[in-house]
Amino acid sequence: MQLGYCIVLLLISVVIPQAVCFSCLSNNKPHSLLQSIINAPHHKPKRRSLLQLSSTTSSDTTTPSIATKERLQILANRANSALDEHASDILKTFNARVAVISDDSTSTSSDFQQEYLRLGLISTESYNKKDQLVASLPYYDTDGSGLVLSSSLATNVVYKNVLPDGYDGWTGDVGLLAMILLNEMARANINEPKGINLPKRKDGIQTLLSTWISTLPTYDEMKTLHPLLWNEDEQEILQSSSTKKIYRLLDDIDDDSAWLVEKLWNSDSEDAFPKSVKIDAGEGIVDERPCFTPDGFRYAVALVRSRSYFVDGQLRLLPYLDYANHDDYDSYEIFGGGVGTLWGSAKGALLKSGKPLKVGDEVRISYGPKGPADYLLDHGFVPNMCQLNSKDGGGTAITAELSFEVNNSDRFRDDKLDILEYETYDLAPMEPTQTFDVMGGPGSTGEPDPAMIQFLRLVNLGGKDAFLLESIFRKEIWQFMSDPVSEENERGAVTAVIEACQNALSEMDEEESALKANDDGEEQSEQDQLCRMVRESEREALDRTLVTVKQDAEALDLKEYYQERRLKDLGLDSEWTPEDDGIAFGGTRVPGGADYDW
Repeated sequence: MQLGYCIVLLLISVVIPQAVCFSCLSNNKPHSLLQSIINAPHHKPKRRSLLQLSSTTSSDTTTPSIATKERLQILANRANSALDEHASDILKTFNARVAVISDDSTSTSSDFQQEYLRLGLISTESYNKKDQLVASLPYYDTDGSGLVLSSSLATNVVYKNVLPDGYDGWTGDVGLLAMILLNEMARANINEPKGINLPKRKDGIQTLLSTWISTLPTYDEMKTLHPLLWNEDEQEILQSSSTKKIYRLLDDIDDDSAWLVEKLWNSDSEDAFPKSVKIDAGEGIVDERPCFTPDGFRYAVALVRSRSYFVDGQLRLLPYLDYANHDDYDSYEIFGGGVGTLWGSAKGALLKSGKPLKVGDEVRISYGPKGPADYLLDHGFVPNMCQLNSKDGGGTAITAELSFEVNNSDRFRDDKLDILEYETYDLAPMEPTQTFDVMGGPGSTGEPDPAMIQFLRLVNLGGKDAFLLESIFRKEIWQFMSDPVSEENERGAVTAVIEACQNALSEMDEEESALKANDDGEEQSEQDQLCRMVRESEREALDRTLVTVKQDAEALDLKEYYQERRLKDLGLDSEWTPEDDGIAFGGTRVPGGADYDW
């Protein structure tokens, strides 16, 4: 008996190496105790300046094995069986099957990310052209009775009487969806379903959802596949490899989970908030996963970031559609539209072909326009279009990001915050801290985002230019910032960009030096390679921006500033000559020119 149990555990712990998109690996008891858990108003937890990461052991990365392929095939079979039996309960269009997708052995790509097994979707019909509907999924946002999970279900349905009014976590909609996902895992707990029995669904739809839950990557798999669950050393390398800092995100997750532990999860309601769950993965395999704990929350956030889509104004999880892997070019993003159902027409998510397909061809989608760090932090991989040295036509999405803020010591801070909140863009007030992308790669000029320079002109406004902050200019000042204000102000704006680029490049150089110093001749881990891809791409964007902005800084005297523009508007920009004495601005008389006989 013990030997059999060990074999099962061994199967569970087999690491499923990363796919091109790992995200495509693809009743209950009453909760009356929850009604009285929280009555006090909610406040965001106080931020800590440094995240204390728990120490974890990195999972060994292995080549795909027979056991791994068999495990994935079991999951694919479960998903397809559930679709065969219950898809008609909710899906009108689903012309695809879940399949184990293996690397094309004839591929010449040297990208290790292409070498792994993963789940995906293959077409069951032929499409002679692109833009053809392959699958659709209705939302049912009001009551959540369908398959789609949305952030609004957390506050309006599942945790309506549990979370305090106005709950606003640091992780935002991602955190709310993560709590929904944890609740669905609890509902799928074998033998004894737990969690909150909401939303209410028909049996067939709940079976489809529970089956989808069972096919998600396990916690141990995610420790290899997603940066949020990498070990400390790997996360530290990523922190120094990108301008998009992973510690900020980890801080948000840690602060939210600390509040939830204190206010919700440490309650006496173990049935509603189980610390761990056991998921039936088929053929006697049981996955034990952390649930309503800090580890479980981080695990759920990683799953949500990797599998969610922003469709029709909401962040959503789209079970079964989300098995589709990413493609850089011949693909479309999932988008919203009308969905025909058994009960008539409804709104839902649509998956369309990005190119002609034959039966058995893989159906792929786009995860949208993102930079290398965003792809890594969301999906756990860096696609060719974000790789500087890709051999497959990459380099079209080379970006880094720079952040700036209104200084707390700025004597005009209150005025500037007032302008950002009320006088910038209608219905979209700007925060005192703003982040902007800088571009690199083929075709990029390194020209900074005009909105970044506009913001920096306001940030650096002071001295003789401070008169523009007077109330008389309040309605026009943001528009004024779209053009150079003064040479001193413009120098402050471009200097801020130069220093931000140099600081980011310096940090990356230090990381490179440290890695070279510690190089023991062993082959780089996959995590190290991913960080290197991000580092190289972002360095290209920063270098190109730095060159362009430095050139701009050398030509500040050639720009036209506010004073010159204003004089032109008043017609006072030309040089004075004696011939001009007979004409004054706005008339024909000049002082001393009257012909009065006193």
